[in-house]
Amino acid sequence: MSKRHNFLMGAAMALVLALPASAEDITGDTVLATVNGDAITMAHLVASRLALPPQYQQLPDDVLFEGLMEQLIQQTVLTQAMGEISRRTEVQLENERRALIASEVLQGAVDEALTDDALQGAYDAKYANAEPSQEWNASHILVETEDEAKALVEALNGDADFAELAKEKSTGPSGPSGGQLGWFGTGMMVPAFETAVKDLEAGQVSPPVQTQFGWHVVKLNEVRMQGAPAFEDVREELVAEMETAAADGAIAVLMETAVIERTDTTGIDPAILKDASLID
Repeated sequence: MSKRHNFLMGAAMALVLALPASAEDITGDTVLATVNGDAITMAHLVASRLALPPQYQQLPDDVLFEGLMEQLIQQTVLTQAMGEISRRTEVQLENERRALIASEVLQGAVDEALTDDALQGAYDAKYANAEPSQEWNASHILVETEDEAKALVEALNGDADFAELAKEKSTGPSGPSGGQLGWFGTGMMVPAFETAVKDLEAGQVSPPVQTQFGWHVVKLNEVRMQGAPAFEDVREELVAEMETAAADGAIAVLMETAVIERTDTTGIDPAILKDASLID
């Protein structure tokens, strides 16, 4: 066993022995190590874990604990060796601090807005008075020429299987699944295709239909009237909309009351952004 390994094992054992006897005694202020008098606390470790990419946060807790401890100790040693920090680092720290605080303010605004009552209210406002709308379930076969489409219609009139023909002949992405397009409503398909579908009865096959994609032979499978979606089905969509609205609203309010003085930048070449020497 190497001397370095012996040293690390000894340091790890000393750290374990120095911890409180019960996990219940640990707080964010619990000191886990000191480096030349600078404390590394449990809060520092937790914050370091939260900053990790998601894939690393899935590592076993014991691996993360030891790895983050060693990282923070090494970072502290290196920080102490720096002396006076460079202008580049100082500017980057200012930007990072600004970004972290701004993110916390926005998160606070979002958390305040996203209550269960507010979500239900957003759902009611958007869907309570929604009129049932017609939806269609259709399949199609896409080919390059009208003659090919006519031949398909003739084959289908002769009792050929639509799904099998789609798998064999269709050039569209739905071909391998038998041409199935699933359910769609008004405005979700190109006009010529939608018009053809609306003219069909369930089970009918259309004459050739031309769109910018080529020539289609369309089969209408089913028709239904669809009302408002269930709350849980659109919850994530509502949350996203409310998060955006809350963040935008918070920014708008603060911008209205802030005293902002802008320098005239019309004479500045935007390419100057690439000049890293300006922060050295």
